[in-house]
Amino acid sequence: MADLPSKDTAEGGFQVRTFFVRNRNALYVRVDMSELYVDYYLHLSENGVKPAPEHDALFKRALAGFVLHSVSRPWNELTAWTMNFQDPRVNLFLTGDNETGGVAGRVFAENVRELPENLFYTDVVRGKEPKRRSTINFTGPDPLVAVEKFYDQSEQRLGRFFQTGEEEFAFVIEHPDCDHAWLRALTVEQVKGIETAETLSQLESRVVKWQCGCNQNRIMGVLATAMRSDPADLFGDVEKIEVRCPRCAARYTVTREAMEALVAEKP
Repeated sequence: MADLPSKDTAEGGFQVRTFFVRNRNALYVRVDMSELYVDYYLHLSENGVKPAPEHDALFKRALAGFVLHSVSRPWNELTAWTMNFQDPRVNLFLTGDNETGGVAGRVFAENVRELPENLFYTDVVRGKEPKRRSTINFTGPDPLVAVEKFYDQSEQRLGRFFQTGEEEFAFVIEHPDCDHAWLRALTVEQVKGIETAETLSQLESRVVKWQCGCNQNRIMGVLATAMRSDPADLFGDVEKIEVRCPRCAARYTVTREAMEALVAEKP
Protein backbone atom coordinates (compact mmCIF):
# COMPACT_ATOMS: atom_id res chain seq x y z
CA MET A 1 0.00 0.00 0.00
CA ALA A 2 1.11 3.54 -0.64
CA ASP A 3 2.10 5.85 2.20
CA LEU A 4 -0.03 8.44 3.92
CA PRO A 5 0.08 11.99 2.54
CA SER A 6 2.65 14.65 3.32
CA LYS A 7 2.16 18.12 4.77
CA ASP A 8 2.71 20.37 1.75
CA THR A 9 0.30 23.24 1.19
CA ALA A 10 -0.82 24.87 -2.05
CA GLU A 11 -3.15 27.57 -3.24
CA GLY A 12 -6.49 26.91 -4.90
CA GLY A 13 -9.24 24.48 -4.14
CA PHE A 14 -12.95 24.86 -3.49
CA GLN A 15 -15.16 25.07 -0.44
CA VAL A 16 -17.16 22.18 0.99
CA ARG A 17 -19.64 22.99 3.76
CA THR A 18 -20.90 20.68 6.50
CA PHE A 19 -24.24 21.07 8.30
CA PHE A 20 -25.93 19.72 11.39
CA VAL A 21 -29.49 18.58 10.73
CA ARG A 22 -31.39 19.82 13.76
CA ASN A 23 -34.15 17.61 15.20
CA ARG A 24 -32.65 14.68 13.25
CA ASN A 25 -29.21 14.70 14.91
CA ALA A 26 -27.27 13.96 11.76
CA LEU A 27 -24.41 15.52 9.82
CA TYR A 28 -25.08 16.51 6.21
CA VAL A 29 -22.39 17.20 3.61
CA ARG A 30 -22.83 17.96 -0.07
CA VAL A 31 -20.24 18.45 -2.80
CA ASP A 32 -20.10 19.36 -6.46
CA MET A 33 -17.11 17.35 -7.71
CA SER A 34 -16.83 19.04 -11.12
CA GLU A 35 -13.87 21.27 -10.21
CA LEU A 36 -11.93 18.46 -8.57
CA TYR A 37 -12.65 16.15 -11.50
CA VAL A 38 -11.20 18.76 -13.87
CA ASP A 39 -8.02 18.90 -11.78
CA TYR A 40 -7.89 15.10 -11.69
CA TYR A 41 -8.10 14.87 -15.49
CA LEU A 42 -5.50 17.60 -15.92
CA HIS A 43 -3.22 15.58 -13.65
CA LEU A 44 -3.77 12.45 -15.73
CA SER A 45 -3.07 14.32 -18.96
CA GLU A 46 0.08 16.01 -17.68
CA ASN A 47 1.49 12.67 -16.53
CA GLY A 48 0.42 10.49 -19.45
CA VAL A 49 -1.90 8.33 -17.37
CA LYS A 50 -4.87 6.69 -19.15
CA PRO A 51 -6.91 4.42 -16.86
CA ALA A 52 -9.46 2.12 -18.47
CA PRO A 53 -12.92 3.74 -18.63
CA GLU A 54 -14.44 1.29 -16.15
CA HIS A 55 -11.57 1.89 -13.70
CA ASP A 56 -11.82 5.64 -14.15
CA ALA A 57 -15.55 5.58 -13.36
CA LEU A 58 -14.90 3.62 -10.17
CA PHE A 59 -12.14 6.01 -9.11
CA LYS A 60 -14.28 9.12 -9.63
CA ARG A 61 -17.04 7.64 -7.48
CA ALA A 62 -14.54 6.60 -4.80
CA LEU A 63 -13.01 10.10 -4.87
CA ALA A 64 -16.43 11.65 -4.19
CA GLY A 65 -16.91 9.36 -1.21
CA PHE A 66 -13.42 10.12 0.05
CA VAL A 67 -13.98 13.89 -0.09
CA LEU A 68 -17.31 13.66 1.73
CA HIS A 69 -15.83 11.41 4.39
CA SER A 70 -12.71 13.57 4.86
CA VAL A 71 -14.50 16.88 5.38
CA SER A 72 -16.64 15.27 8.07
CA ARG A 73 -13.61 14.12 10.03
CA PRO A 74 -11.31 15.97 12.52
CA TRP A 75 -8.89 18.54 11.11
CA ASN A 76 -5.77 16.69 12.26
CA GLU A 77 -6.40 13.45 10.39
CA LEU A 78 -4.32 11.91 7.61
CA THR A 79 -6.26 9.24 5.74
CA ALA A 80 -5.44 6.61 3.13
CA TRP A 81 -7.88 4.20 1.53
CA THR A 82 -7.19 1.15 -0.62
CA MET A 83 -10.15 -0.53 -2.28
CA ASN A 84 -9.56 -3.92 -3.87
CA PHE A 85 -12.17 -4.94 -6.45
CA GLN A 86 -12.26 -8.41 -7.95
CA ASP A 87 -14.62 -7.60 -10.84
CA PRO A 88 -13.17 -5.63 -12.48
CA ARG A 89 -9.80 -6.63 -10.97
CA VAL A 90 -8.38 -3.31 -9.81
CA ASN A 91 -7.11 -1.45 -6.75
CA LEU A 92 -8.08 2.15 -6.03
CA PHE A 93 -5.88 4.22 -3.74
CA LEU A 94 -6.92 7.56 -2.20
CA THR A 95 -5.12 9.76 0.25
CA GLY A 96 -5.80 13.05 1.99
CA ASP A 97 -4.63 15.49 4.62
CA ASN A 98 -7.42 17.36 6.39
CA GLU A 99 -5.11 20.17 7.53
CA THR A 100 -4.23 21.18 3.97
CA GLY A 101 -7.40 19.93 2.25
CA GLY A 102 -5.24 18.07 -0.26
CA VAL A 103 -6.59 14.85 -1.77
CA ALA A 104 -5.07 12.60 -4.43
CA GLY A 105 -5.02 9.02 -5.56
CA ARG A 106 -4.56 6.62 -8.43
CA VAL A 107 -5.67 3.42 -10.09
CA PHE A 108 -3.56 0.25 -9.85
CA ALA A 109 -4.63 -2.09 -12.65
CA GLU A 110 -1.58 -4.38 -12.86
CA ASN A 111 -0.61 -7.29 -10.61
CA VAL A 112 -3.82 -7.04 -8.57
CA ARG A 113 -4.21 -10.02 -6.30
CA GLU A 114 -7.06 -12.46 -6.84
CA LEU A 115 -9.01 -12.72 -3.60
CA PRO A 116 -12.23 -14.44 -2.49
CA GLU A 117 -13.91 -11.06 -1.81
CA ASN A 118 -13.41 -7.35 -2.32
CA LEU A 119 -11.33 -5.73 0.44
CA PHE A 120 -11.34 -2.18 1.78
CA TYR A 121 -8.38 -0.96 3.87
CA THR A 122 -8.50 2.33 5.75
CA ASP A 123 -5.42 3.80 7.41
CA VAL A 124 -5.73 6.84 9.67
CA VAL A 125 -3.20 8.92 11.59
CA ARG A 126 -4.61 11.54 13.95
CA GLY A 127 -2.09 14.00 15.33
CA LYS A 128 0.75 12.13 17.02
CA GLU A 129 -1.27 8.98 17.63
CA PRO A 130 -0.16 5.65 16.09
CA LYS A 131 -1.61 4.68 12.72
CA ARG A 132 -4.93 2.86 12.93
CA ARG A 133 -6.05 0.38 10.28
CA SER A 134 -9.48 -1.07 9.56
CA THR A 135 -10.18 -3.83 7.04
CA ILE A 136 -13.59 -4.93 5.80
CA ASN A 137 -14.94 -7.17 3.06
CA PHE A 138 -17.61 -5.88 0.73
CA THR A 139 -19.53 -7.07 -2.31
CA GLY A 140 -20.38 -5.46 -5.61
CA PRO A 141 -18.74 -2.82 -7.80
CA ASP A 142 -19.76 0.37 -5.96
CA PRO A 143 -17.12 2.20 -3.87
CA LEU A 144 -19.82 4.13 -1.99
CA VAL A 145 -21.42 0.89 -0.83
CA ALA A 146 -18.00 -0.12 0.48
CA VAL A 147 -17.72 3.10 2.50
CA GLU A 148 -21.23 2.68 3.90
CA LYS A 149 -20.24 -0.80 5.09
CA PHE A 150 -17.07 0.66 6.61
CA TYR A 151 -19.21 3.09 8.59
CA ASP A 152 -21.49 0.28 9.73
CA GLN A 153 -18.74 -2.13 10.77
CA SER A 154 -15.74 0.01 11.75
CA GLU A 155 -17.30 3.34 12.73
CA GLN A 156 -20.39 1.56 14.11
CA ARG A 157 -22.75 4.27 12.94
CA LEU A 158 -25.00 4.78 9.97
CA GLY A 159 -23.70 6.76 7.00
CA ARG A 160 -25.49 7.04 3.65
CA PHE A 161 -24.27 8.37 0.30
CA PHE A 162 -26.48 9.82 -2.42
CA GLN A 163 -25.68 10.90 -5.97
CA THR A 164 -27.86 13.95 -6.47
CA GLY A 165 -26.59 15.06 -9.89
CA GLU A 166 -24.17 14.06 -12.61
CA GLU A 167 -21.19 15.16 -10.50
CA GLU A 168 -22.96 16.06 -7.26
CA PHE A 169 -23.00 13.89 -4.16
CA ALA A 170 -24.24 14.07 -0.57
CA PHE A 171 -23.46 12.24 2.65
CA VAL A 172 -25.69 11.99 5.72
CA ILE A 173 -24.12 10.58 8.87
CA GLU A 174 -25.54 9.49 12.19
CA HIS A 175 -24.77 11.55 15.29
CA PRO A 176 -25.78 10.67 18.87
CA ASP A 177 -29.57 10.38 19.29
CA CYS A 178 -30.00 10.31 15.51
CA ASP A 179 -33.44 9.78 14.01
CA HIS A 180 -32.49 6.42 12.51
CA ALA A 181 -35.84 5.77 10.90
CA TRP A 182 -35.59 9.08 9.03
CA LEU A 183 -32.00 8.45 7.96
CA ARG A 184 -32.64 4.90 6.78
CA ALA A 185 -35.70 6.00 4.79
CA LEU A 186 -34.05 8.97 3.07
CA THR A 187 -34.37 9.01 -0.72
CA VAL A 188 -32.36 10.87 -3.33
CA GLU A 189 -35.25 13.27 -3.91
CA GLN A 190 -35.52 14.00 -0.19
CA VAL A 191 -31.80 14.69 0.02
CA LYS A 192 -32.04 17.07 -2.94
CA GLY A 193 -34.56 19.09 -0.94
CA ILE A 194 -33.06 18.65 2.50
CA GLU A 195 -31.92 22.28 2.79
CA THR A 196 -35.49 23.51 2.58
CA ALA A 197 -37.28 20.58 4.23
CA GLU A 198 -35.04 20.41 7.31
CA THR A 199 -33.51 22.91 9.71
CA LEU A 200 -29.77 23.05 9.08
CA SER A 201 -27.00 24.75 11.02
CA GLN A 202 -23.72 25.22 9.20
CA LEU A 203 -20.83 23.72 11.14
CA GLU A 204 -17.82 24.69 9.05
CA SER A 205 -16.42 25.18 5.57
CA ARG A 206 -13.28 23.45 4.35
CA VAL A 207 -11.09 23.79 1.28
CA VAL A 208 -10.55 20.72 -0.90
CA LYS A 209 -7.99 20.50 -3.72
CA TRP A 210 -6.14 17.94 -5.81
CA GLN A 211 -2.75 17.79 -4.14
CA CYS A 212 -0.46 14.86 -3.44
CA GLY A 213 2.61 16.59 -2.02
CA CYS A 214 5.10 14.57 -4.07
CA ASN A 215 8.07 16.23 -5.75
CA GLN A 216 11.42 15.34 -7.33
CA ASN A 217 13.34 15.45 -4.05
CA ARG A 218 10.88 13.17 -2.25
CA ILE A 219 10.92 10.65 -5.09
CA MET A 220 14.71 10.62 -5.08
CA GLY A 221 14.70 10.22 -1.31
CA VAL A 222 12.54 7.11 -1.66
CA LEU A 223 14.99 5.67 -4.21
CA ALA A 224 18.07 6.44 -2.09
CA THR A 225 18.04 3.14 -0.17
CA ALA A 226 17.93 1.12 -3.39
CA MET A 227 20.68 3.29 -4.88
CA ARG A 228 22.95 2.67 -1.91
CA SER A 229 22.38 -1.08 -1.86
CA ASP A 230 22.29 -1.93 -5.59
CA PRO A 231 22.57 0.90 -8.10
CA ALA A 232 22.97 -1.57 -10.97
CA ASP A 233 19.58 -3.09 -10.17
CA LEU A 234 17.98 0.37 -9.99
CA PHE A 235 19.38 1.74 -13.27
CA GLY A 236 20.60 -1.29 -15.20
CA ASP A 237 22.55 -0.04 -18.22
CA VAL A 238 20.63 3.25 -18.62
CA GLU A 239 21.49 6.70 -17.32
CA LYS A 240 17.96 7.76 -16.38
CA ILE A 241 14.71 6.09 -15.35
CA GLU A 242 11.08 7.15 -15.16
CA VAL A 243 9.44 6.81 -11.76
CA ARG A 244 5.77 7.10 -10.83
CA CYS A 245 4.60 8.53 -7.53
CA PRO A 246 3.01 5.63 -5.60
CA ARG A 247 0.22 7.93 -4.38
CA CYS A 248 -0.86 9.83 -7.51
CA ALA A 249 1.09 8.34 -10.46
CA ALA A 250 2.85 11.63 -11.23
CA ARG A 251 5.80 11.03 -13.57
CA TYR A 252 9.39 11.90 -12.62
CA THR A 253 12.64 11.40 -14.52
CA VAL A 254 15.58 10.49 -12.28
CA THR A 255 19.17 10.37 -13.55
CA ARG A 256 21.96 8.15 -12.32
CA GLU A 257 24.17 11.22 -11.89
CA ALA A 258 21.62 12.95 -9.63
CA MET A 259 21.20 9.83 -7.49
CA GLU A 260 24.94 9.38 -7.16
CA ALA A 261 25.24 12.95 -5.98
CA LEU A 262 22.41 12.50 -3.47
CA VAL A 263 23.93 9.33 -2.01
CA ALA A 264 27.38 10.95 -1.82
CA GLU A 265 25.91 13.96 -0.02
CA LYS A 266 23.87 11.85 2.43
CA PRO A 267 25.67 8.50 2.83
